[in-house]
Amino acid sequence: MVSCTLTLFFKALYPSFINRCNKERLTEEDVKTLDEIKEHIKARPNTFFEMEAFLPKKNGLYLNLVLGNVSVTLLSKQSKFAYKDEYEKFKLYLTVILLLFAFMCYCFVSYRFVDAILNFLLVWYYCTLTVRESILISNGSRIKGWWVFHHYVSAFLSGVMLTWPDGYLYQNFRNQFLAYSLYQSIVHCMQYYYQSGCLYRLRTLGERHNMDLTVEGFQSWMWQGLTFLLPFLFFGHFWQLYNGLSLFRMARLPDCQEWQVSMCGISFLILFMGNFLTTVAVVRTKLKSKDQAKPKALCVTMADVEAESSTQPEAMEEENPLFSNLDLFLFTLIAGLIIYWFMSRKKAEPIPEFKKLNQPAPSTQETSFIEKMKKTGRNIVVFYGSQTGTGEEFANRLSKDAQRYGMKGMAADPEEYDMSELSRLAEIGNSLAIFCMATYGEGDPTDNAQDFYDWLQETDGQLNGVNYTVFALGNKTYEHYNAMGAYVDKRLEELGAKRVFDLGMGDDDGNLEEDFVTWREQFWPAMCEHFGVEASGEDSSVRQYELKEHNDINMNKVYTGELGRLKSFETQKPPFDAKNPFLAPVTVNRKLNKAGDRHLMHLEVDITGSKIRYESGDHVAVYPTNDTVIVNKLGQILGVDLDSVISLNNLDEESNKKHPFPCPTTYRTALTHYLDIIHPPRTNVLYELAQYATDPKDQENMRKMASSAPEGKALYQSFVLEDNRNILAILEDLPSLRPPIDHLCELMPRLQARYYSIASSSKVHPNSIHICAVVVEYTTKTGRLTKGVATTWLKNKLVADNGHKSTVPMYIRKSQFRLPFKASNPVIMVGPGTGIAPFMGFIQERGWLKEQGKEVGETALYCGCRHKEEDYLYQEELEEAEKAGVITKLNVAFSRDQEQKVYVQHLLRTNKEDLWRQIHTDNAHIYICGDARNMARDVQTAFYEIAEELGGMTRTQATDYIKKLMTKGRYSQDVWS
Repeated sequence: MVSCTLTLFFKALYPSFINRCNKERLTEEDVKTLDEIKEHIKARPNTFFEMEAFLPKKNGLYLNLVLGNVSVTLLSKQSKFAYKDEYEKFKLYLTVILLLFAFMCYCFVSYRFVDAILNFLLVWYYCTLTVRESILISNGSRIKGWWVFHHYVSAFLSGVMLTWPDGYLYQNFRNQFLAYSLYQSIVHCMQYYYQSGCLYRLRTLGERHNMDLTVEGFQSWMWQGLTFLLPFLFFGHFWQLYNGLSLFRMARLPDCQEWQVSMCGISFLILFMGNFLTTVAVVRTKLKSKDQAKPKALCVTMADVEAESSTQPEAMEEENPLFSNLDLFLFTLIAGLIIYWFMSRKKAEPIPEFKKLNQPAPSTQETSFIEKMKKTGRNIVVFYGSQTGTGEEFANRLSKDAQRYGMKGMAADPEEYDMSELSRLAEIGNSLAIFCMATYGEGDPTDNAQDFYDWLQETDGQLNGVNYTVFALGNKTYEHYNAMGAYVDKRLEELGAKRVFDLGMGDDDGNLEEDFVTWREQFWPAMCEHFGVEASGEDSSVRQYELKEHNDINMNKVYTGELGRLKSFETQKPPFDAKNPFLAPVTVNRKLNKAGDRHLMHLEVDITGSKIRYESGDHVAVYPTNDTVIVNKLGQILGVDLDSVISLNNLDEESNKKHPFPCPTTYRTALTHYLDIIHPPRTNVLYELAQYATDPKDQENMRKMASSAPEGKALYQSFVLEDNRNILAILEDLPSLRPPIDHLCELMPRLQARYYSIASSSKVHPNSIHICAVVVEYTTKTGRLTKGVATTWLKNKLVADNGHKSTVPMYIRKSQFRLPFKASNPVIMVGPGTGIAPFMGFIQERGWLKEQGKEVGETALYCGCRHKEEDYLYQEELEEAEKAGVITKLNVAFSRDQEQKVYVQHLLRTNKEDLWRQIHTDNAHIYICGDARNMARDVQTAFYEIAEELGGMTRTQATDYIKKLMTKGRYSQDVWS
């Protein structure tokens, strides 16, 4: 109160004194007195503010939310200083702990759960800091603005890192983040000692703001220590910028699905902008204070004094900072968003504008399978996850079987229905859900089952009262055999559903058809017993589609090979996918091998103007057509006009699948473009066709082959599979069998697209896709020459001299087979035979990166062929790449050029020391492409042995080591069987 009174007294006295001075000339003593009065007036408000800081205050909003309405005011100056010192020591101790933990993770431990502990500690640390800082602010601390806000951002960043799932992208950023954490911990320790020394001197001198260092309270003697710190601070700020930009580049990758990548990138950019601008503000304040400290003339006129008196209130106020808190936050946010937009947009690549297709609006589709089942009186639903059509075929067979067992079923694509309604299945009496689930790729769901898989992972709903069973389709040669089917079976049980029959496991490497028939023969009797029903004994054929012949139809409305939209091949419109393939002209078709009895070919298709984008490692899918000779023979042997226009319409009007293939069309088109007439028919086809055999013995044998009896299985194995009889061969060898062609077309599976690893890089060939393949051709035991559908078709796609170009219906299927995010990482590629295809793209891309001045790591290739002088694929290109330094080590196994065969796995063992260094020390990425049944297993065994010998591991440890590389995305396979 005394200081306030004095202040008011001088404010009242000062104007009269000035007026008196205007009338008289000021002496030197008057000027001195006047300066003393001015300094006294300035000091009074500061004294008042210091007193105010020690008065009790209300908690802020944040403390009220965290602690409630609890007073955190410290009433003595000593208590405030003690709490401040304890806060600084807490920061130091935790920083040292985090430094040691980050060092351990970076150098010694590489487990995701240990990283999670580190990130949890960071979240807890920054959250604790925000609470403690709020308490300090309530007790007079002057820390504010970015000094507080950046801890909230850091807590958010650490939380996002905690939730980032382990995988290829996380492992790519992990070491960079740990190194950054180590550096920041070291800088924080240096900052602690600098701030402690400054605060100690401030308190000793009795200066104001002596609890904190602020921009406003920055003094010249503090500059000496800060000059040493500044380079470390600015380096850390720009490291944050580098982290943000790295994450945004990562977010642009086609296979980036994690939202954490973008969120971490934005957080790092906000940290960079805030820290950088705040540090610049400190430097600017220092430079500004230097300019103000220059000596001024001691000449003060009456006008000067009067002008100063008019601005006295502002002079008593504290100097304003360079940026307000709101300015700093908004500028940081806007700049971060601008940089994010700039980094995430596609460069030098116009955004395709797809026009809406002019096609009839689809009819309203029922998305509730429960309502559909109730409406049509069905009690069994068979869901399928299918990539090549086999799972869908099995689902259709099971739904048709239900009628023979006194029940009524429907096959359903989980992509077309709301699977969250599965819990309502219990509303239908004696209901059952059957799942025919295929596994695709590295244990992934098929495309049409992806949403169902995501729902199973996320849902916590209960499926009590739901009966189910699962049949899984897979291949034992793959690492994750039947992973999808096993997961569905386990997850449904966890959610409370009741498994009414054991999980069936189908192995396509053995005899998938036999596995399914055996499981089905045991499944239906068990269902009859479970539901208390009796089999009807009805074994007659059940038709699903009825024939409609079109004698007078506009041919513009007839399908001629299109997969989706009518006339889509005549008027091509993007986007292009499985239902709308692009007709790509073939520009190159050359033979790769110089000699030998095989035909290895290299094709190039032009995608100019299609807006199609691909990456090295992706697959190109092509839709082949059947050999016209076989199609014509089928027409002749069945005595039909192949050019008749027909439709096969589903007898079930409620079914979403109206036709087995696009209709209306001709028999010729169906047999050429839509139906698989080359693959040996499955047992259900033989069973359905048996009724048309006029010879009782033929009829008996066909029905026997469709049974699960041992003699029936053996007959099917020898007569159909081992002799490789397709439907034409069966009709030729069974003269009494002449089924109606419409029923045959109903039973034949759909002709599927063939997938090939792309042998080019879009960086080098943006408008061209390269394919490397070997033509399949062999003679069966019955003396018939069998040719591969797709490879024979591709072989005949010649480039004519008259300018006419053959076309290939194609689209791109994305793959996880990707080069490492960092080009400096070494890569080890193993691909014998046509397995070299994706590596041609990898080599082209590594060469392109090198031309751009990027640091490219070691590139080792292990490929193989039979004879160097016959089938050394891409010999000139590989030797040129080795000469240019793109391939640092070219290893080719010529398996039959010597008495004892040499394969790629033998070359791996020969170079084991170099391989182990690259894998264990240099973080090399391993890629395998080719045969899954033999080569991939032998190569993996070779890596086990190298890890055992040079890593000092047991076989179990070596296996876990390689599996860990797979989990991290450092051991990738693109294999087939």
